[in-house]
Amino acid sequence: MSDAVSPDASGPVPRRADAPRPAAAEAGPPQVDPRVYRAVVALTYLPVVLSGAHLEVHGREHVPPPGTPLVIASNHRSNLDPFLVARALPPGRFVQFMAKKELFVSVIGWIISTGGSFPVERSGNDLGAVRMAVRILKNNGTVGIFPQGTRGGPAMQGGVALIAAKARAPILPAGICREGRRWIVRFGPPIEAQGGIKGVTHELGERLVQLARPVGERI
Repeated sequence: MSDAVSPDASGPVPRRADAPRPAAAEAGPPQVDPRVYRAVVALTYLPVVLSGAHLEVHGREHVPPPGTPLVIASNHRSNLDPFLVARALPPGRFVQFMAKKELFVSVIGWIISTGGSFPVERSGNDLGAVRMAVRILKNNGTVGIFPQGTRGGPAMQGGVALIAAKARAPILPAGICREGRRWIVRFGPPIEAQGGIKGVTHELGERLVQLARPVGERI
């Protein structure tokens, strides 16, 4: 009889050294704390009010009802853009923005994360951020993306169309502009992510140019 101790049948079975390790479970989509979300939207509106300006929203009827997946794609002109888009949405829609990872530090990072947003590495193709966006959408959430990447960026990125296609979610174009004391967010009809990434990206770019024009101009 061997001197080796038999494994306890009630305990865990030892894993062979050459056995493949189980795949790590993917992190679930970040959750939105409605109290933090609303507080951030309210506080970030103070600079608008204190400057004597106000927000106007056009095309809110184009926003699909809550409880359905939605990608919101907007032009990017100022640091206020995410908060203006969030404030412009109808009640019940909590937009979770893909934000540059440099923001996720200390208290600011905690606030952003608690509000439901998640980091992206802008220097390359961040597949982890793409997968996170798709998980949010498949959970009937709302993802916000600035296709230009940076404020006033000249080129449209194809990530919006890719994410929408993978999650089978429509893209809601949103144009932001400022006219005097008015900040204006204008939503257009949703775009279906069909017909190829390049085609959808081109159509989205044209829509954003139109929606970001001053309201007095014909669209």
